[in-house]
Amino acid sequence: MSLTVIAQRMSKTSFQRLVTGLVLSTLLVGCSSNKSSDVRVVDRNNAAAQRPAVTTGQYVVRPKDTLFSIAFRYGWDYKALAARNNIAAPYTIHPGQTIRFDGRNDSTSTAVVSSSSSTPSSSSKTTVIRRPVNGSAASTTTVIPSVANKPAPAPLPPPGPAPTGWGWPSNGILIGKFSSNGSLNKGIDIAGDLGQPVLAASDGTVVYAGSGLRGYGELVIIKHSETYVSAYGHNRRLLVREGQQVKVGQTIAEMGSTGTDRVKLHFEIRRQGKPVDPLQFLPRR
Repeated sequence: MSLTVIAQRMSKTSFQRLVTGLVLSTLLVGCSSNKSSDVRVVDRNNAAAQRPAVTTGQYVVRPKDTLFSIAFRYGWDYKALAARNNIAAPYTIHPGQTIRFDGRNDSTSTAVVSSSSSTPSSSSKTTVIRRPVNGSAASTTTVIPSVANKPAPAPLPPPGPAPTGWGWPSNGILIGKFSSNGSLNKGIDIAGDLGQPVLAASDGTVVYAGSGLRGYGELVIIKHSETYVSAYGHNRRLLVREGQQVKVGQTIAEMGSTGTDRVKLHFEIRRQGKPVDPLQFLPRR
């Protein structure tokens, strides 16, 4: 029977009540069909994680920056960024130092050094001898090739094997999954209680502990090998320092909500600077 026929046989008030009941029933059925396990919560506050690898321009080092934090922020492998800027191990950098992403150099192609200025070692300079002209004495000029004329750094070797024995970085409900799309999540998000232990997912060395990366809050980065690092964001309190050795399962921080809108842990694994799905490495629950 159509709604028109029903409306003709019912009073106006009764018909309005019927329509309202049908609308509410439809909404309830729609809500009940969405299971909570199918809901994906994406951390839109994580602006730093959404940024693809930067290959143009430069960055001026600020206090508390490390080469590892800069590489993580701009999507680089720390070894590749070090090679691009001729920074040798242990990769020490200083405030005010310029880190380039494009490999360019602002200096001129050659520099003529007079006898009054300091000169580099003989292995890095070339002496040009000018022959006498019209009886004048011969002259010499020392020319220093610029960094721009040096060969480009060798490409990175293939990724090494992943560390074994990965463990979950915290207990809780998985509320956000990894997405390879550059505009979405670069790791996973685990909901928990304020102050809940955050654990190292594998053995390694803490290479960053601080709040200098926008969108991550209080952040810990652990280097596990020459290829893999892991990151733990939004902590309430950090319990490790840079340079400290940690073991899998060791408490490194307390879960919090710094840099985001709820208590949770944002966890990433990066291979040669590129985010990979942590669920490929973590044991099944």
